[in-house]
Amino acid sequence: MDEPRAERPDMPDYGVDTPSWVPLPWSWAAERLIANRNFWVVTVSAAGRPHALPVWGVWDDDDERFGFSCGPRARKARNLEANGRAVIMTADTVECVSIEGRATPVRDDEGQARWIERYLAKYQPLAPSISADFLRQNLIVEFEPERAFGIIEREEEFSTRATRWVFGDVGRSAAPDDVSETWLRCCGARCERLERP
Repeated sequence: MDEPRAERPDMPDYGVDTPSWVPLPWSWAAERLIANRNFWVVTVSAAGRPHALPVWGVWDDDDERFGFSCGPRARKARNLEANGRAVIMTADTVECVSIEGRATPVRDDEGQARWIERYLAKYQPLAPSISADFLRQNLIVEFEPERAFGIIEREEEFSTRATRWVFGDVGRSAAPDDVSETWLRCCGARCERLERP
């Protein structure tokens, strides 16, 4: 896949229009996404109520996707069922990476197995009791990025390095307000399919 396109973010009140601005390379963001342990996931309910909680998750730079799991009845799962738009962020607020995009449940066995393998490779050394069976009992979510922001919260770098990255053809396959997604809510062995217009 092509790397996302680096741009100067539109931040007119923060001095980012300086002539000394140089974009951060995507490798800077990818390095932080891959190494990060705890990610913030921000979702919004159908009624517009925001929700943010940390999760464990995996950034795959080859696929340019983020995967995480959560309880099938968790608020973030309910919010994503109603509104697939979300934001993920690294835990570091000094060298921050924030990504906007769309999250969908992973329903197929092959996709689930791929994310479970990635998840276990990253987190099983930290928590040996995590198993593939445990993850399969939860909702596995894949996040597709549309644009990302990198901010270095140090005075000498804030205005000269703040960067927005735009991902190629993400979101061009269908209009954002006309996307039909099927959410699969799994509770133990019982599953329910929900169609979202």
